[in-house]
Amino acid sequence: MEHLIQNQVISAAMQLEKHLDNELDRLESLNTDDLEKLREQRIQQLKKQAQQKQEWKNIGHGEYTELADEKEFFAISKKSANIVCHFYRDSTPRCRIVDMHLKILATKHLEARFCKVNAERCPFLTERLRIKVIPSIALIKDSKTKDYIVGFTDLGNCDDFSTEMLEWRIAQSGAIEYNGDLLTPPDTKKQKKPSNQKTIRGGYDSDDSDIDFDD
Repeated sequence: MEHLIQNQVISAAMQLEKHLDNELDRLESLNTDDLEKLREQRIQQLKKQAQQKQEWKNIGHGEYTELADEKEFFAISKKSANIVCHFYRDSTPRCRIVDMHLKILATKHLEARFCKVNAERCPFLTERLRIKVIPSIALIKDSKTKDYIVGFTDLGNCDDFSTEMLEWRIAQSGAIEYNGDLLTPPDTKKQKKPSNQKTIRGGYDSDDSDIDFDD
């Protein structure tokens, strides 16, 4: 078995070396005109990326903001393809933990609009998106709700999860770009706390810090 693994590693290394050699040969064969074309293509690509980032900033991306009402939510839904929306309640301490992490991620991921909504002030939207536990994060892509992060169940069942952990979980929906391993949570090395949960009507599990709107 060990011999087989060694052969596979050697084979993969040879393939990589071959690929690098071919790429070097290709670059060495380029003439001045070819290099200038590549340079111009790269410049245009960077300009396009800068323009896109500025367009995102112009419609509120790059900041974590609170929406006043349902009308504002539907307005941003028409402008932003990717939305990360936190449904919160002032009396729920865990919402402040979510706020802290989303504020950091908003500046990192300009491709998504990060916002929050007071669930009690927006009952129509809360009911329409089937929000039953606070805090909940609705992950919206192309005007469709792709996923929900309900309480902290998916974040290790603990309050001290990392920003990277929440980033990884949001990325599962495709609402943000992610360069890491989507199959492996960043906080897997953390020891999970003993589960002391109650079952929430509607199929979600959470602990006593979360608020069930059906109660």
